[in-house]
Amino acid sequence: METWKSTIGRVSFINCDPLFHGLGNEWNILSAPPSWLTGHLLRNDCLMAPIPAADFADNCDELMLIPDIGISSRGEVGSVLLFGDRKIEDMRDVAIPSDSSTSVRLLEYLLKVRGCDPRLVLMGPDLDTMLDRCDGALLIGDRALSAAREYPGRVRMDLGTSWMEHTGNTMVFGVFAARKDTPLDKLKLAHSALVERLIQFETDLSVRSEVIESSAEKTGQSHERIQRYFGEVINRLERDDLEGLERFLESVCGMKSTPVRAW
Repeated sequence: METWKSTIGRVSFINCDPLFHGLGNEWNILSAPPSWLTGHLLRNDCLMAPIPAADFADNCDELMLIPDIGISSRGEVGSVLLFGDRKIEDMRDVAIPSDSSTSVRLLEYLLKVRGCDPRLVLMGPDLDTMLDRCDGALLIGDRALSAAREYPGRVRMDLGTSWMEHTGNTMVFGVFAARKDTPLDKLKLAHSALVERLIQFETDLSVRSEVIESSAEKTGQSHERIQRYFGEVINRLERDDLEGLERFLESVCGMKSTPVRAW
């Protein structure tokens, strides 16, 4: 059997820990930043992977959506944050990272809604360096969590909150996707394995405690913060969440076609 048929891509942040913690050894895990996973998926390095929603829009001719699971927030997300030492309206330039196209496109959209048009500067995701050169800095994932803990007064926007305030919709940052030529039987096995882990996280207090302990150790965050974070970031996608995804794909990414779902 080809290796990719037993390999699942995983974002190298803790936001998917409830899906992957304790996953069976029959699955290989390919861990990488969100946008890197898009390339791995397109190259057939893995069976399925969580990729930025914006990348799905850009590659919708080749990819299909996996149901039920993703990376979303129904308001505050806690790990997609705009930092700065001045008001957003006064920012002349904003440093942006290269590891998630969704967050960058969402930021551009939200800034435009506010009537702001700062210059965007691609940089490595280090807050001090970013703010030495620019008035604002976008960070995502574990780095955003850490920076918010160290510099709470520098947080200027939680992009999940701003999207909800503007649209009333869930913000789906990441979707699980697969190539359209992927065998459905193997996809369903991988999907079932991830959903089973999520159900365990949602219903078994001991499993939830294990995930929180592991995630806190990896990030240096307190157990209380991780417990709260796993209420901000949501891995189960409901019907209402898909309305938010479709709105983002159409309004922000300009996707004209209806997303193809695996089943």
